[in-house]
Parts: sequence; structure tokens; C-alpha cells
Amino acid sequence: MAVNRTSLSAGSVIRAALLANEDVAARVNKIFPVVTDRADLPYILYRHAKLTAIAARGAVADAVEVELQICTEKYAEGIELAEAVRAVLDGATFTHNGLTLRHCMVVDFESTWDSGAHIQVLTLSAKIA
Repeated sequence: MAVNRTSLSAGSVIRAALLANEDVAARVNKIFPVVTDRADLPYILYRHAKLTAIAARGAVADAVEVELQICTEKYAEGIELAEAVRAVLDGATFTHNGLTLRHCMVVDFESTWDSGAHIQVLTLSAKIA
């Protein structure tokens, strides 16, 4: 039975777009949803951060925010990977498994450190109609 994809599947669209980009795919070992217990650096985690339903011309569209955590051994490596990820996502439209993300835009960024990894956190906003 086929599942009708909604904004709940936005992370899989972003993951597919990043893995399809040669520059990003060459720099990471894996792209995981939400969390992983063990992974070799560098890797990217993604999670849904926010969902907003928007009424539009008699239909409902969703706006989503997805947080990407780019985890690397060295700070400069993380910034380079964050720049590559932003180059793929910012201003783009993606379709994967019948779901289209439109008007993708990086809306927030922060750097942090945890468990031996430099972490660059990008928040991406997108619309799904």
C-alpha cells in the first residue's frame, strides 16, 4: 500500500538531496535521522524542528523547519561542510518519493561542541504544498 507523503517526510527529501550532491556525499560518512548511538565522524543528523499549517486558496500547505547537525572532528572541516550543505539547500526546490519541498532557506545557524565533535547546526525552512 502506497503512503501519501506529507511534511512529516521532509527529512527524507533533504537527506536525498544532500546525498545526491557529490561535494556533500564525499565529505560525510552517513546522514542519520534524529540521533545515532555510534558513528564515525564526519556525519550529519537531521530532525524536524517545527511544523506550521498554512491555509492557502482553499487548501492547506505546510511550512516546516528541519534542523541539521553537522558533526566533524575539526571546526574548519565543519564550517566547510556546512557551507557545502547550505550551497545545496538554500533557495532550492527538491522532490523525493512524491514529496516536494519549495522555497528552502537556511534561517538559523549556531556552532557548538559535544562528545568530541564540533557541531554546526543549520535550521532549514521550507514549504510543502
